[in-house]
Amino acid sequence: MSRIEVPMPQMGESIAEGTVSKWLKEVGDAVERDEPILEISTDKVDAEIPSPSAGALAEVLVAEGETVEVGTVVAYIDPNGTVAAGAAATAPARSEPSAVRTPSPGDSSPPAAPPAPASFSGAPAQVSPPPAPTDRESEDPMCTTTSEERLRTRSTPVVRRIAAEAGVDISRVTGTGHQGRVTKQDILSYIDSGRAAERRTPAPPPAAAERPPAPRPSTPAPAPAERQPPPSQPAPAAAEPPPPTPAPAPAGQPPPPPAPSLPAAPAGRDLWQRYHREVEHAVFPVRAEDRVETMDKVRRLTAEHMILAKRIHAHVHSIIEIDFTAVDRIRRENRDRWSRRGARVSYTAFVAWACSRILRDFATVNGVISGNNIIHRGAVNLGMAVDLNPGLIVPVIHDADDLSLVGTARKIVDLATRAKARQLSPAEIQGATFTITNPGVLGTMVGMPVIPKGTSAILGTGSIEKRVVVLTDPETGEDSMAIRKRALFSLGYDHRLVDGADSARFLSALRELLEDFPEDA
Repeated sequence: MSRIEVPMPQMGESIAEGTVSKWLKEVGDAVERDEPILEISTDKVDAEIPSPSAGALAEVLVAEGETVEVGTVVAYIDPNGTVAAGAAATAPARSEPSAVRTPSPGDSSPPAAPPAPASFSGAPAQVSPPPAPTDRESEDPMCTTTSEERLRTRSTPVVRRIAAEAGVDISRVTGTGHQGRVTKQDILSYIDSGRAAERRTPAPPPAAAERPPAPRPSTPAPAPAERQPPPSQPAPAAAEPPPPTPAPAPAGQPPPPPAPSLPAAPAGRDLWQRYHREVEHAVFPVRAEDRVETMDKVRRLTAEHMILAKRIHAHVHSIIEIDFTAVDRIRRENRDRWSRRGARVSYTAFVAWACSRILRDFATVNGVISGNNIIHRGAVNLGMAVDLNPGLIVPVIHDADDLSLVGTARKIVDLATRAKARQLSPAEIQGATFTITNPGVLGTMVGMPVIPKGTSAILGTGSIEKRVVVLTDPETGEDSMAIRKRALFSLGYDHRLVDGADSARFLSALRELLEDFPEDA
């Protein structure tokens, strides 16, 4: 009987791992296709993951709070709706194997229960509720840490490797990840701040640790005892022989220069990788009348993404004014007809539809620089910034150039509604090739938005207001004063790829299409 895998999904192009926040189903529960079965959390978004098939949740492989790489199987779905006996009791044990004691034959003592989250623990035949995780762990003689301590020290292999190389105890590091998990940025910030050097005990010098004391002539020195590694750590590799001592230089000649320890190229590459992926904010003094609060996840991630985007892209902005008289007329004439079809067509829908059409002719605006290459995107995927108040998220309209005006409007309303309800799927927040942000709905005349990573341009739409303008009669050439609905648009673009003339041509084409909007869109 084949079971269907439930992998950790790819939540973004730069995301390599995800954390299981909560299981919405227990082992043995029936599930429908596309029904949410768990919640996951990454650096970009919290999302519910749907079941790939109807059936029953047969096995859970990753416990709540555990972080795994993208593609890792977190559960199995049985399409026949059956679950093997004992699967519910044994599934959570995979996350904490060190806290489970396997009884040997003849052992009369009951085995210690594995610490499992309540959302998917317990068998149907269980009469009394299991004790709290801390109680179970205190009764197990093999368990020396509490559930909270183990959760704080949970981290990815990369974080554990960095901590081991720096000699840092992860339990001393304050984690900002899910439920206090230590992230890569946390450990790097801790090391760079110098607190690690203050808290850890300095190791003895290599000479004192590796060399035995010099033997006396009459009594040979005993051999040093072999150091045993802790049970939870792998045995250390054999010590490498010390480098040969160079011969002394002849008298009157300067000693030869020391050989470099590391080539400069790998260090330079590592520096640029950290520069493009890691952020550490400046720290300022706090005054007596100030109030300090820790940034929540949305604000922290927004701050990091904005800094990284400013580092990567060469930001330039161009501004143009657009007359919305034609768009306003079409909205008034068709509002009732669209309302009967259940559609609400906003000004933003007109702008998004127009951008999706002209982006086909502006490959640089719809492309991106990757290393020394230029990627010309094969689709027009519009990212639409949504205000969460507080916070911001950018769902994506994929293949927007295939939608009609009403179809674009429906898509915008649907994505915005589900974004505010935190119901977007992973695929709906990635893959954007161009972004539209609309601060004009809050009265902003014009803005200078930051270009999201992975794209080359973003359009900021200002408020649409009535203004007095000068119009020229095309037949007589005479000027006259008139009142028109107009707005200022700004295009932020990466000047490495998009030239000023290209941005001007793009904005001119957008203005022409909106001011002479087709009736059959």
